[in-house]
Amino acid sequence: MDRRQFLAAGGLAAASPVLAQTSASHESADSSTQLFNRIDFTTDGLGLDPREYALLLQETAAKENFDADYYSLGGAIADLERDFAQRLGKQAAIFLPTGTLANHLAVRKLAGNDRRVLVQAESHLYNDSGDGAAVLSGLNLIPLAAGGSTIDVAEVKRWVERSAGGRVESKVGVIAIENPVRRRHHEMVEPGELERVCAYAREQGIRLHLDGARMFSLPFHSGRSVRQYAALFDTVYVSLWKHFNGAGGAILAGDADFISGLFHTRRMFGGSLPYAWPQVALVGRYADSYEADYARSWQAADELIGLLKSDGRFAVRKVPNGTSRFFLTVTGVAPDVLAERAARRGVILNAHPGTGVFSMQVNPTLMRTSPAALARILIASMEA
Repeated sequence: MDRRQFLAAGGLAAASPVLAQTSASHESADSSTQLFNRIDFTTDGLGLDPREYALLLQETAAKENFDADYYSLGGAIADLERDFAQRLGKQAAIFLPTGTLANHLAVRKLAGNDRRVLVQAESHLYNDSGDGAAVLSGLNLIPLAAGGSTIDVAEVKRWVERSAGGRVESKVGVIAIENPVRRRHHEMVEPGELERVCAYAREQGIRLHLDGARMFSLPFHSGRSVRQYAALFDTVYVSLWKHFNGAGGAILAGDADFISGLFHTRRMFGGSLPYAWPQVALVGRYADSYEADYARSWQAADELIGLLKSDGRFAVRKVPNGTSRFFLTVTGVAPDVLAERAARRGVILNAHPGTGVFSMQVNPTLMRTSPAALARILIASMEA
């Protein structure tokens, strides 16, 4: 048996006596090891710790039909690519190890010889990629909508006309939009204006890329499906770890011609992991139910908010046009003290340093107990 067969067939359990002796069911693990019980307001997904991830990974790899990839080709990776292409309504998709690389390769290929790329000033591509698009691919990122999430079509027109009308013509090749916007506390782009920007870009022959790392939270708040959002764009990137509890990884989807051969560029950029399956093996078990689970999580969050407000020591602020975050402020106890007490009771909080405000991420861990029980934990944590 070669290494790939060994790992895929459950060799992980054989190599680890601890895992081999632990039930493959996380339900039984709850009672014996207290795993899978935290309510974690700091994560987009379940925030699986190493023990939880390893347990579920062993269970998944031991399935009869599970097959590993080789250099990010075939096996579980190919299955995942086909699955997400279908979910997004695109012809094809490719796995990439990071969202940073997914965004970069998308705008690089879409731009071609038209090197200007319009982006949001608050976007990940502009702020968190170390000028990689410029340094590695010669692209000129032009930031719009500073301090906001939504690019106005009038601002887009001004830049398109300015670029085309210079003494040296420098056409805009791509508009890249992040939605929702992490640096804006997961605020979503205004749907109507997004459609107008995309329609104008189509008229001008400008290609479109969606950084949809957390886009599976959008339907609950906007009433528009994931496929409706993806249809506006030539390419779309989705994170595999933020909502779907992978250890890492990203999907980039587009038409078949765009995706064809892109694995060569992936390898050129050092992105072809020899065995990528451990990064994403858990994604399939959460992808089908995520949108329904997210809706139920917000139902629980709204009930919790009502209970906390009635106590009088908690204040809540929601993000206008927000998605997965709200803010909690407390009076009568230091935030770090409350966070420490809550953590001892299995509730993880994150206070902004020096502000006393907690950023509260809504995710499926909220369904691990009732809103009433969770409110009692937070209220008790105010006391001791």
